[in-house]
Amino acid sequence: MADDLVRIAVATWGPRCTANGVDPNDFARITSRVERWDDWLDAWCEEAAVHEALGRAALAEGCGLSAGAHLARAAVYYHFGKFLFVHDRERMVAAHRKAVACLDAALPHLEPPGRRIAVPYAGVELAGVLRAPRGEGPFPTVLLLPGLDSTKEELRATEALFLERGLATVAVDGPGQGEAELLLPIEPAFERPGAAMLDALAAQPEVDGDRLAVWGVSLGGYYACRVAAVDPRVRACVTLGGPYDFGAVFDQLPPLTRLAFTVRAGCAGEAAARRARELTLEGVAARIRCPLQVVFGGRDRLFPVAQAERLAAEAAGPVDLRVLEDGNHGCANLPAHHRYATADWVARQLGGRLVGPGDPAA
Repeated sequence: MADDLVRIAVATWGPRCTANGVDPNDFARITSRVERWDDWLDAWCEEAAVHEALGRAALAEGCGLSAGAHLARAAVYYHFGKFLFVHDRERMVAAHRKAVACLDAALPHLEPPGRRIAVPYAGVELAGVLRAPRGEGPFPTVLLLPGLDSTKEELRATEALFLERGLATVAVDGPGQGEAELLLPIEPAFERPGAAMLDALAAQPEVDGDRLAVWGVSLGGYYACRVAAVDPRVRACVTLGGPYDFGAVFDQLPPLTRLAFTVRAGCAGEAAARRARELTLEGVAARIRCPLQVVFGGRDRLFPVAQAERLAAEAAGPVDLRVLEDGNHGCANLPAHHRYATADWVARQLGGRLVGPGDPAA
């Protein structure tokens, strides 16, 4: 029988995995052979290697579209192997490097293609992925912020919805995330790296610096709100499953989540709890004046829905609060009930399109 950590991981993050690029058949196959948490990473990496090999073979045959799909999927599998595997740093880092390498190899072959960008911040370079629709830019653009255990490698499905609506996307690993995980600890005052990210976006020829939105999931939703509250360049903000006060629930979070925060915040014990209490929107939410969409699950196991309601009540601008009563954390179990609506909402705010080129209404 699987141990408690494996059971928690499967129950809590299974819908998220399959909503973000993991084939349900692969998910069932991988998790069925994991009995101990220490076996989790290896099982995911074994399956990732299968998809990576398919991608490399497709590249060798000149089949770029297939190669991009296989390699992007391999990146997601390597990512979900290491996303909470913080107790074994060496193995975690090795898997993460494979995830980055696979996505880098996939980017030129995606439709539309992507490219890496660098965001100078605090003496290092944060890594990002820029994708723009086909056609002549510059385009309205959405900055995508991952959460505590997500990274830019996990965001292809989200990018696709914005790209279809004529919006460019830039997914960035911030402090404590992905490629910056070993360089910088989690930053409660995320408006600081957020400003650097917006500066880097505005410098890209594909990006319309006057039409910028920020989207964040889970802890990234908190980050998105911090950026929107401080930076007037943000025309719209979406928080998906984001907390209002991370510290208030820190002690009740799943053990894997608490450990991941402790490691990625660069502190331990009571110091980690103190750092968690710094992640709050108290005194900040009232400064959000741009349109704000708050999406939250009524059955969120990490954060109570009252936190979403408090954010919506305190924000100074127009708010679209969407609570999906049967939704889990990030509403990953109900993607059709919020992802399209969010993409349409952002497109309306930035002047994107709501119909395809072949639609009679176009």
